[in-house]
Amino acid sequence: MANKITKMDQIAFWAKCELARRDLWQYCHLMDPKFYADDRPHLKEICREIQDFPQSDVNVLVLDAPPRHGKTYTLDFTTEWFFGCDSQNTRIMKGSYNEILSKSSSKKVRDDIMAVKAHPLIPVFSDVFPYVTIKRGDGAMNLWSLEGAYNSYLATSPGGTATGFGCTLLIIDDLIKNKEEAFNELNKDKQWDWFKGTMLSRIEGGVIKIIIVMTRWASDDLVGRVLDEFGHLKIKHINYKALQDDGTMLCPGILSHDGFEQLKNAMDEDVLYANYQQDPLDLKGRLYQSFKTYDQLPVDDDGNSLLEGIYSYTDTADEGDDYLCTIIYGLYNHCAYVLDIIYTQAPMTETEPLGAEKLNVYDVSLARIESNNGGSGYARSVKRHLEDEHDNYYCDVTWFHQSKNKRARILSNSTRVENNVIYPANWANLWPDYFLAMNKYSREGANKHDDAPDCTTGVVETMVMMGVQI
Repeated sequence: MANKITKMDQIAFWAKCELARRDLWQYCHLMDPKFYADDRPHLKEICREIQDFPQSDVNVLVLDAPPRHGKTYTLDFTTEWFFGCDSQNTRIMKGSYNEILSKSSSKKVRDDIMAVKAHPLIPVFSDVFPYVTIKRGDGAMNLWSLEGAYNSYLATSPGGTATGFGCTLLIIDDLIKNKEEAFNELNKDKQWDWFKGTMLSRIEGGVIKIIIVMTRWASDDLVGRVLDEFGHLKIKHINYKALQDDGTMLCPGILSHDGFEQLKNAMDEDVLYANYQQDPLDLKGRLYQSFKTYDQLPVDDDGNSLLEGIYSYTDTADEGDDYLCTIIYGLYNHCAYVLDIIYTQAPMTETEPLGAEKLNVYDVSLARIESNNGGSGYARSVKRHLEDEHDNYYCDVTWFHQSKNKRARILSNSTRVENNVIYPANWANLWPDYFLAMNKYSREGANKHDDAPDCTTGVVETMVMMGVQI
């Protein structure tokens, strides 16, 4: 009979199961040989990196990859395999985009472990790990235990609870799902707070082990912040682009050149490159694409300054967590050469005398201050400090009400800012918070702060008001 199962078939099958017990790639290949094919080396590499991760000295394994290239699918098989290798000591907590996705992933892993064998040559989890089972009566969709263990797996999402659960491995899987979320600073802050506050506190055993798998939507997404702020940990970052630098495709069997070209014609370019090339969306969608810098202030042949006057513009903090921003600049050749910046969340008791001191040091002739939200009181106090502490009566401190729409002003003057505001070459080091605020401000979406672009816009508006041709 054609369908008769021979002894050799059985031996070959059990040999594959034995290999799968020892090797994560072999396990994935056994469970889905069509997807985990030998001509998909990136999947084999992912499996190798994940398998080695628990015993390595790496604390955080970051994996960026395009959609449908096996990220989440492999994480689910990874979870099964880790449990099969050490069911008593492995406790995994996985955070996904929302509760639906986290429960779906949890259910998939749980059901795979519980799968009943229906055909001698169709593999199930128990073929590879026969002694690992779900504990009876403890198999809820999002929280379940293996036999002989307690709370083996928890599925959660940002805002979800992890109370009473500890883990030996934390997995984070794609927290941002669309363009709107990538531009939403408050949403990204909430995800970061949830990760640091809720998730990290659940890691037990004294060794931090985290796997983060994401498509890079934004430079300050969870991956970006981990890379920036977790310098005390050892991080390994693997970045897969659908279209490789040498012009080949990462996996032609999943996405071919023709398929990539079709996506280019059908999708917004910035979304395409964020999803498939790991090129963060905000770097393409940011308002300011470039800034001018100077190494030396303009001087004549004798070394005398060519600046035609020194001015300042101040935008006081609108609310408690906003920034006061003061930009002091000199004019020359239709451009504002930035000399100093105050960008701070300090209280008025500190910023008022500091503002007066800066105006005096730089010999500012005109200081314009927006009077909205207490700005007039700030201006009066700065003027008083100038006169009482610096005997400075020539600086014209003037305040005015800004009635125009802030966002419209920022957008409409963005080209003027790029072309006519010039910063010191090392401005990123001089004023790092201001530098980040200017470089991260997005053309669309919810920006957490707009104080830096607002104040800089005020500088070019003042230049126009003074008759400077820009």
